[in-house]
Amino acid sequence: MKFKNEFWAFIPARSGSKSIKNKNIIALGKKPLIAYSLLTAKNSKNITKIVFSSDSIKYFNIAKKYAKIFFHKRSQKISSDYSPDYDVFRDFVKNYKGVLPKFFIHLRPTTPLRSSNVIDKIIDDFKKKQRKFSSLRSVSAMPNSLFKNVVIKKNKIFSPFFKSFNMDKINFPRQRYSQSYLPDGYIDIIKTQSILKGFLHGNHVMPYISKDFVVDIDNSFDLKIASYLIKNMKNNLKNL
Repeated sequence: MKFKNEFWAFIPARSGSKSIKNKNIIALGKKPLIAYSLLTAKNSKNITKIVFSSDSIKYFNIAKKYAKIFFHKRSQKISSDYSPDYDVFRDFVKNYKGVLPKFFIHLRPTTPLRSSNVIDKIIDDFKKKQRKFSSLRSVSAMPNSLFKNVVIKKNKIFSPFFKSFNMDKINFPRQRYSQSYLPDGYIDIIKTQSILKGFLHGNHVMPYISKDFVVDIDNSFDLKIASYLIKNMKNNLKNL
């Protein structure tokens, strides 16, 4: 199979959000949430095509107001709360009629505050190192080490890292542990060949450590934070 040496944005936006009804089109500032990712992709110098993936014609009609898009109409089967990202990408790649790109830029609508210039710099860096890595994921530094995280098991506090109920094992100062990071949704770069092989990221993932605070909107509190930042932050985001 032949591929174009191109980067296509892939923006998934299903309609069935339960945390916030119609979250992907809820108003943020003066635009619907999906508009921010669409405009980021539109303003990127490296992105040559935008794939908008949704189960909703209503969402498509809103999305096309902000950028020229290719609409991937997905089925309800891959639009549930439990549908993994891989199934959505695989469905598009499997059914697209035409030459596919070598790379997809995964831009989640729930991470709206991005800079197109930063996206282009990340892509340019990945181009130089693509042979060494299976994909790229952006991450943010966690304020507390994941080694100190706990879960509730059998009605008691349990450490997954130490596999123990003994809490004395996690009482060391945080400086004793390695810095932990959380994937933040700012950008993922995925190789099309990986999708055809049955996975998205693989085991040689290049990290991009986000330098600024990244908002990932999952609930109404996150939405309030994003709204506050849009109203008050002085930044160079092209799409605000």
